[in-house]
Amino acid sequence: MSMILSASVIRVRDGLPLSASTDYEQSTGMQECRKYFKMLSRKLAQLPDRCTLKTGHYNINFISSLGVSYMMLCTENYPNVLAFSFLDELQKEFITTYNMMKTNTAVRPYCFIEFDNFIQRTKQRYNNPRSLSTKINLSDMRTEIKLRPPYQISMCELGSANGVTSAFSVDCKGAGKISSAHQRLEPATLSGIVGFILSLLCGALNLIRGFHAIESLLQSDGDDFNYIIAFFLGTAACLYQCYLLVYYTGWRNVKSFLTFGLICLCNMYLYELRNLWQLFFHVTVGAFVTLQIWLRQAQGKAPDYDV
Repeated sequence: MSMILSASVIRVRDGLPLSASTDYEQSTGMQECRKYFKMLSRKLAQLPDRCTLKTGHYNINFISSLGVSYMMLCTENYPNVLAFSFLDELQKEFITTYNMMKTNTAVRPYCFIEFDNFIQRTKQRYNNPRSLSTKINLSDMRTEIKLRPPYQISMCELGSANGVTSAFSVDCKGAGKISSAHQRLEPATLSGIVGFILSLLCGALNLIRGFHAIESLLQSDGDDFNYIIAFFLGTAACLYQCYLLVYYTGWRNVKSFLTFGLICLCNMYLYELRNLWQLFFHVTVGAFVTLQIWLRQAQGKAPDYDV
């Protein structure tokens, strides 16, 4: 039998449960799903605003808006359009009943437990499709889900519960590598923008000196060909630092330190062609940009593929 089993209202930023329906079923599957509820509540800030997690014979669906997430557990054969229409009703009623100030300042779990009455009434309606079909229009929700299907959360994205890795994650070892390419970085700071500009400047200076070294070599003025390589390697290192500052990649911090090491080696080799102030400028900029790369970490938010 397809039905909604439970629902919860959770604050996104810290996973604080604000309200929840009363669960009467105590099966093993339900107990396992409660663990997934807790795991998801800790990751809501990192997930898109409409998601589905398939857990065996059950589905967990949720939507998030204005810092609050509305989560429900249903059987696997419960219609998707009804599930998200149910969540949409919870969202509209909760926003109407409670203002953002109350939800943001709440400190106790289930401090809006009186909202449980509305959850229970709505759940009963949605578990009785005959009476439901005459009361709501599902065409808009059906169109919206078709245009913006919910993001499918994999077990490996969910991580571990109580320090024990989920058994499903064994089959998903490569998923983290795939999703990491889509992670977003924190907003750029003023120091980060300054570092980006200075790194571009150092790259441009290296490039110009590299072309001058080529001209000197062609005129047989005795410039070492290795100097040309050092200048162009310095340019590549500076540009790669800019890339690491803007985009997320795997092993990002390690790459930034290796790139800084390459900048130091290039400047050591170019010691005879640069004065101390020039060397100090290039190395200091390289160190500053490396620090900015380290400070600007990933937000960890999963990609909004279809949202």
